[in-house]
Amino acid sequence: MAKDKTAYVCENCGQESAKWIGKCPSCGRWNTFKEIKLSTDNVRQSATSAAAKTGHALRTNRIMRLSEISSHDEKRIDMHDEELNRVLGGGLVPGSIVLLGGEPGIGKSTLSLQTMLRLTDKRILYVSGEESAHQLKMRAERILNGQPNPENFMILCENALEHIFEHIKEEQPDLVVVDSIQTIATEDVESSAGSVAQVRECAAALLRFAKTSGVPVILIGHITKEGTLAGPKVLEHIVDTVIQFEGDQHYMYRILRSIKNRFGSTSELGIYEMLQNGLRQVNNPSELLLTQDHEGLSGIAISSAIEGVRPFLLETQALVSSAAYGTPQRSATGFDQRRLNMLLAVLEKRVGFKLMQKDVFVNIAGGLRVTDLAMDLSVIAAVLSSNVDTPIEPGWCMAGEVGLSGEVRPVNRIDQRIAEAEKLGFQHIIIPRYNMQGLNTKKYKIEIHPVRKVEEALRALFG
Repeated sequence: MAKDKTAYVCENCGQESAKWIGKCPSCGRWNTFKEIKLSTDNVRQSATSAAAKTGHALRTNRIMRLSEISSHDEKRIDMHDEELNRVLGGGLVPGSIVLLGGEPGIGKSTLSLQTMLRLTDKRILYVSGEESAHQLKMRAERILNGQPNPENFMILCENALEHIFEHIKEEQPDLVVVDSIQTIATEDVESSAGSVAQVRECAAALLRFAKTSGVPVILIGHITKEGTLAGPKVLEHIVDTVIQFEGDQHYMYRILRSIKNRFGSTSELGIYEMLQNGLRQVNNPSELLLTQDHEGLSGIAISSAIEGVRPFLLETQALVSSAAYGTPQRSATGFDQRRLNMLLAVLEKRVGFKLMQKDVFVNIAGGLRVTDLAMDLSVIAAVLSSNVDTPIEPGWCMAGEVGLSGEVRPVNRIDQRIAEAEKLGFQHIIIPRYNMQGLNTKKYKIEIHPVRKVEEALRALFG
């Protein structure tokens, strides 16, 4: 009888080794190598045959010339959710496999369930390995809110991969949802569900099923305490799209962010609001993020930022106080802390404000994490406003990147930023002087203040 072959795989990056290693040579992490049993040819054939036995018309591959391949995009499945469609790149591609990850209780199952309930023209098979059918029924009733139950929505509570494929063959669904991949196990691998070997083989079998049948598969995955997707890194390499569902459970906002997408951009962003009957799409996040009235309070500046293709106005909050201990603290929530340290150095060196012995705290309101460099100007304005305890007059917003010499550098898509500020009723906006080239200011009612250096922006705000 042949001896089972084993290998060691890094949970973080997927690096393989014939023996156990303390430190991964690829990613540098310690104690991440786990032992797995290598799948024999029989195991791989059984997984492939399980996918083949589902009864779908399997696609046959052949060699094609580049000139024979159509350049037109494949028709996508409309998810009836503008935010999800945007993050996916225009809809769900047939035959694709999507991985949705997020914190426990953030709303992954709610998002997938309410999206599937909207697809009344598709046969949906929702495979749950974590919740009972009764729990799913109660959540579905809360989401439907009195509407009739769709007849094409089927629920299967099962953990065995082979049984799942049997039900797929029987029901012939148009879309399959697996909640979650860490609870599914195949009999061909001798380890518990959620192990590196089980996640790897189950995801590979579902991938073969999706690619050969053309039926899209949505996988819901757990994440680790560091915030990364649980399981081997191979899982992220296997799937076509990786979507992260982010947000704080204490906030009502949820952010859908694409980490990997073979069929679209990874810079898109979807914003939801968590309500009692499910998740509500936020089509205009600026109005939601600027609902609080902070007139007369110092340390608050409004920035016109862009995430993906969407412009929206964000509230930057700052607090500057005398250091209670010997070493001053620098803390940033939703903003890059290293960039905050750089901006504070620019304020001290180029503008002349002494912040060496003061604590500085910066927060992006609403729990958002922003990477747009145009936030620099609002961070500096909020810090200075808190430092001198002078509020910024209402009706002012700004957009501009700050360089090390104190200059205000140009930002992209200035037209959309100005139009968004004008739409929300702002009367003044500060922009880099370089962005004035080719800008038609006559079509805007908002007053535009071009600046070249940080001192000019601060002079316009505080006089």
